[in-house]
Amino acid sequence: MKNKKIDWGYFLSLFISVFAALLVGAIIMLITGHDPISAYGETIKGAFGSPRVIGNTLAKSVTLCMTGIATAIGAYAGIFNVGGEGQLYLGGMASAIIGYTCYGLSPVIAIPLAFIAAMAAGAFYAYIPAVLKVKFKVDEVIVTVMMNSIAIYLCSYLANGPLKTSEKGIASGTPAIDPNFRFPSIIPNSSLTTTIFIAAVITILVWYLMRKTSQGFEMKITGQNSRFAFFSGMKSDKSAIWAMIISGAMCGIVGLFEVYATQGRFKPDLSNEFYFDGMLVAMIMRYNPIGIVFMSLFFGAMKVGASAMELNSGVSSELILVIQSIIIFFMAAERGITSTIKSRIAVKKQRMQLNAKLKEEA
Repeated sequence: MKNKKIDWGYFLSLFISVFAALLVGAIIMLITGHDPISAYGETIKGAFGSPRVIGNTLAKSVTLCMTGIATAIGAYAGIFNVGGEGQLYLGGMASAIIGYTCYGLSPVIAIPLAFIAAMAAGAFYAYIPAVLKVKFKVDEVIVTVMMNSIAIYLCSYLANGPLKTSEKGIASGTPAIDPNFRFPSIIPNSSLTTTIFIAAVITILVWYLMRKTSQGFEMKITGQNSRFAFFSGMKSDKSAIWAMIISGAMCGIVGLFEVYATQGRFKPDLSNEFYFDGMLVAMIMRYNPIGIVFMSLFFGAMKVGASAMELNSGVSSELILVIQSIIIFFMAAERGITSTIKSRIAVKKQRMQLNAKLKEEA
């Protein structure tokens, strides 16, 4: 099977969308009395101006990439996991419980146990809507959205109730995990840890699964045409369920990363809608794993650089959200705009050919 050619037209549309969004942002800055060149300069400096901020940018990109890939693996098989936020919370809670109950245990044993717990929690929570979708045709988008709230409130209740730490000065959260279990920092004073290497391995494995294996091919066919996959003898239901399970397990790992690399315990504010940001990245890149990596880096840089832009130039960091929304809007309308332009060009070409033919006949 030949590899699909790169859609350079789509990448051109993406470049135009990004440029247009930045231009709109610049116009807004000018209207509000700010210098857009200076503001964007501070954004770049805030994202890449020193080793520390580069580390923060990469750390943010890791989270976006992992959640984006988690979205992509489900969408690839035609099932949409919108419940990644809840799966992330459950994965974080499960890994936190392992982290403090196994206090003093060897990291060689405790950390794999934490991974198993986080993946199992996320996978199980994704398995439920997958079965409801496949067996009973229940819309997985509605189910996963509702299940998000259940998981988040349940974890918040546990962190503020039965599992709340007795440490002074901690308003809410579980007991701290063993410091020996935490992932070491790569760049001092930054949030970048060795989780970036784990995320890289997972991304490569998912790309290989999606593009180079028979299971990935079955997922792709199931996502494109489930009826064709079924009548071709493919186990389309099984492919969809497994895609959802893998997606949920990846979200659980993101929750573990937040506990073991950033917070050191489970806190109710574990995530700031990380999954939804990653989902948007995946949708913009049409669920392409390689594209998700680069778009995660771009979005991560904007989010980290926004704080420096607000601090040094006075432009609200909320403007970055406006720019991201404009990019998403343009890319969502890309197909319709492209098809409209192509159809108009085709009609114009036909008219020119017809006029030329009439002139020849005359």
